Amino acid sequence: RSLGATGVETVLFIDEVHRFSKTQQDALLPAVEERWVTLVAATTENPTFSVVTPLLSRSLVVPLEALADSDITLVLQRAVTDQRGLAGAIELGEGVLELLVRRSAGDARRALTTLESAAGAARQRNALVIERGDVEKACGQSLTHYDRDGDYHYDIISAFIKSVRGSDVDASLHWLARMIDAGEDPRFIARRLIILAAEDIGLADRTALTTAVAAAEAVALIGMPEGRLPLAEATVALALAPKSNALIGAMDSALADVREGRGGPVPTHLRDGHSSSRIATDGDATYVYPHDEPGRIAAQQYLPDSLIGTRYFEPRHVGDEIALGERLERILRGLRGGEPQAD
Repeated sequence: RSLGATGVETVLFIDEVHRFSKTQQDALLPAVEERWVTLVAATTENPTFSVVTPLLSRSLVVPLEALADSDITLVLQRAVTDQRGLAGAIELGEGVLELLVRRSAGDARRALTTLESAAGAARQRNALVIERGDVEKACGQSLTHYDRDGDYHYDIISAFIKSVRGSDVDASLHWLARMIDAGEDPRFIARRLIILAAEDIGLADRTALTTAVAAAEAVALIGMPEGRLPLAEATVALALAPKSNALIGAMDSALADVREGRGGPVPTHLRDGHSSSRIATDGDATYVYPHDEPGRIAAQQYLPDSLIGTRYFEPRHVGDEIALGERLERILRGLRGGEPQAD
């Protein structure tokens, strides 16, 4: 009505929109579709899971990233001096500002809550300076020395990945706990586990990548602190899994050949049947359909001429790659014209 009468647009802001039921979210659709209102909705959850698809498809999703350390520093400094905050009645001890910033994990509300609680702890001991111990008391736990942008951050994640790669379950859980306790982004941890699953386990355990991806999806769905459990589950599973780097070695070798110009044209019988290059070179080239051959292996060339006989994937004698290696040898016999054994 306001839009029709005055031409003034109405902005409707809904906080925590994920708390709306599907029916309530659906009720917003007519207003959004008819442009009666400009809807601005905020959520701390993944909108893919928490917002109904019709509403999401009509919206522009704008992710809000964690605040930078410089932003948190400014917020805390203002809170210490502003009349609406501590009004300069109490000061921060040496290194306390940096600790508060680090502990906030990019969340201004967390930073202010911790500051207020630490100030209360200082007043209880009749002090005018907030010390490290006050912040520790405010947090309810000891502070972890961890800088999300510094060397220590990368040292911890490096120790974590190397412990999982080295199959030390207890060390892996320790470094995982250090990161979680310090407020590390759980999505960052999950991404590193996915990379490790492909790079250091590969096909030695064909469930590894699925496990890592499932953990990442679980973290995105449920958030923290519950997300620590799927991360721990994936960490233990990957640490205990057999290890193989055959896959990354194979892929990198193939990429090296391509980047160094080793290759050549696609063999004629592998080209698309309607390809002008195939018709021009040899219209009679015959592609052998593997399903019509014994063992479903056709004895024909698949690599470019210059790479015939090249081997990229060399499975290790570990985990699932043992069986894969045996199957690979049967396939190679069939490709060379031998009699492949039935699966």
